[in-house]
Amino acid sequence: MSESGTANAVSTPVEQVLVIPTALFHEIGHFQGFCGETGRYLDVVLDPVHASYRPRNEMEDDPSFKQLIPYCIFQCAGQVFSYKRGNDQGEARLHAKRSVGVGGHVSTLDLNGAGSPYSEGMKREIEEEVFVEAKWTERCVGLINDDETEVGKVHLGVVHIFDLDSAQVTPREKSMIQAGFAPPEQLLRELDEFETWSQICLKALFANES
Repeated sequence: MSESGTANAVSTPVEQVLVIPTALFHEIGHFQGFCGETGRYLDVVLDPVHASYRPRNEMEDDPSFKQLIPYCIFQCAGQVFSYKRGNDQGEARLHAKRSVGVGGHVSTLDLNGAGSPYSEGMKREIEEEVFVEAKWTERCVGLINDDETEVGKVHLGVVHIFDLDSAQVTPREKSMIQAGFAPPEQLLRELDEFETWSQICLKALFANES
């Protein structure tokens, strides 16, 4: 306590997240929904010449930038992992929505890892959110953009599919509820319960399989 009897304030560092100018995204080729042309975008959007780290609290309301989000989908033996977001998890605008995506922001926390900041950020976010107790292979299959929602206007998703050899994914976070694997055709029937990005992914990646 200070002599005046009040506690000294401790400032919390502002999270700095990886972003690109929205104008750059439009220059490469704007799309609404899902785009499978990963090679067209990733080399450009992950280039340090274009990408930068900016305060997350400012970026959440600034559509002149897109926050880059690894969006990881786990599948095993024809079934897809999904969960429901509780009120304590992440983005408040997505609370009570179901999701097939695990992931989050790449930040300055990821600059000192062995891999690229993007891959380190994806790894960190997965390890923070779920236990994956299975062997897996990973492939990047596309990008998501949704300018029709407020949260979508300030984010750009990069979609990764993790093919697991066993269905062993369990939540670490208490706010990830009703988690488990189900056939994609079942999830497609329940599409209205999902956040917009998950709806986009389910339709683009699994609708033709059901």
